[in-house]
Amino acid sequence: MGEGSAVSSSTQPPADLFIIGGGINGCGIARDAAGRGLSVTLAEMGDLAQATSSASTKLFHGGLRYLEFFEFRLVREALEERETLLAAMPHISWPMRFVLPYSPQMRFESDTPTSRLLSIAMPWLRGRRPAWLIRLGLFLYDNLGGRRILPGTTRLDLSRDPLGQPLKPGFRLGWEYSDCWVQDSRLVVLNARDAQARGATILTRTRVTHAERVGDLWRISTEGLGGTRTHSARALVNAGGPWVEDVIRNVAHIPSTEGVRLVRGSHIVVPRLYDHDRCYFFQGTDGRIIFSIPFEQDFTLIGTTDMDHHGAPGEARCTDEERDYLCAFASRYFAKPVTPDQVVWTYSGVRPLYDDGAKSATAATRDYVLSLHEGTQDKAAPLLNVFGGKITTYRRLAEGALAKLAPFFPQAGGDWTARVPLPGGDFPVDGVEDLTARLQASYPFLSARLARRLVRTYGTEALLLMNGARNMAALGRNFGAGLTEAEVNWLVRNEFAQSAQDILWRRTKLGLHMDKAQCRELETFVQALQAAHSAAE
Repeated sequence: MGEGSAVSSSTQPPADLFIIGGGINGCGIARDAAGRGLSVTLAEMGDLAQATSSASTKLFHGGLRYLEFFEFRLVREALEERETLLAAMPHISWPMRFVLPYSPQMRFESDTPTSRLLSIAMPWLRGRRPAWLIRLGLFLYDNLGGRRILPGTTRLDLSRDPLGQPLKPGFRLGWEYSDCWVQDSRLVVLNARDAQARGATILTRTRVTHAERVGDLWRISTEGLGGTRTHSARALVNAGGPWVEDVIRNVAHIPSTEGVRLVRGSHIVVPRLYDHDRCYFFQGTDGRIIFSIPFEQDFTLIGTTDMDHHGAPGEARCTDEERDYLCAFASRYFAKPVTPDQVVWTYSGVRPLYDDGAKSATAATRDYVLSLHEGTQDKAAPLLNVFGGKITTYRRLAEGALAKLAPFFPQAGGDWTARVPLPGGDFPVDGVEDLTARLQASYPFLSARLARRLVRTYGTEALLLMNGARNMAALGRNFGAGLTEAEVNWLVRNEFAQSAQDILWRRTKLGLHMDKAQCRELETFVQALQAAHSAAE
């Protein structure tokens, strides 16, 4: 498949939608729109999910702490979505259990509506979240979203339960509740693939330089590997993420009072801290929370921070201060301190939150805003700007975007994406073990670890990737960590990958398991593939 190609609008009929941005919101809208029969072109200036959408904490979750801000609609929508999304992508998403330890002595510097009410009603609780309040929050979390698949909250005695062993002595009371893991950047790519299969044109490494209304159409200029091109479309969707405000002002040149608050979230990865498969939810003395999550079999992921970001979105990095903050935060809970020298990888992304005037980055709303800017002609050339959002509600956001655009496209069908599987996700939500066994039965030379990784990455398409190979040698060169030529070819042909970075840090996380020499060898191979592809064209 690979990257699509654009042609001049003078020789190509206008698309219904032109979407700027290849993150989860842009690709989710492209998939939904293409499935309704609309013609769609999407342009992403880098790789798919290159920015915010590959830098999340990688959870489908309702946002337990958002209950403190009374964001009940957002939490309910996200909780409802968890199980809808699980059923559509059981290969790249799965249930996880989270342990929330309680410390009655810990004080919090929290400025939430809940903490302010408690301070007034019960001043002796100032700076503390009482156990009953946390249990009430977990009760709401269990029941707001119509939970069917995921188990509910249970109470723990951490002084006796093995789940308390990694923690410092003194933690006794705790709770275990459910949320879900998702491979965030794979989610984006699979939405783009499905959009393309339904007729959308997906352009990566293609920057939109200018957009203007000409009559009842948008005229859009792009620059990419194919040079400068001109496109036309009946509607423009600005899903630029952290660049959404820049697109409004400097690409479409439209005056607007709406803006984004850029909030940087950083994460650290350390060697595995404990042997079990549970996650931990830790509350900080500053009112923030972090997660500690088993990651890529051999590691633990810790994050995230919440800091206002004032630089260019593409320059977000985990600072030494943030790294040390996360280490100190985790060390307040774990018996063995987490130290900066243990950190093997960091990543950081910028959340483009709608600027609602909140006092702090932590308090800024995670809800999304869909803002429609109409042209001067009736029902002609609308611009839809997408602000904020979270990965859990991307599908609902896409439905909302199409609802906003419905007056301009009355021919478009209705909502359809709920429980329609993404590529590779056409098997039962509890069927990973059976599918892994089926893959190993068909290809007994695969190790259990490799077979499981292939299923967790490609689902039923792992069988297509193997293509009848009789042994490991038939899959070609092994670049390291079980990454073979056959898999690299699949990613380049089918998943828009054009560099080793695309493969090692977005399509997979195998960069954590490979050394520099192996990465360089992979880059040489991918560039040769790209050159051969260009020559063939």
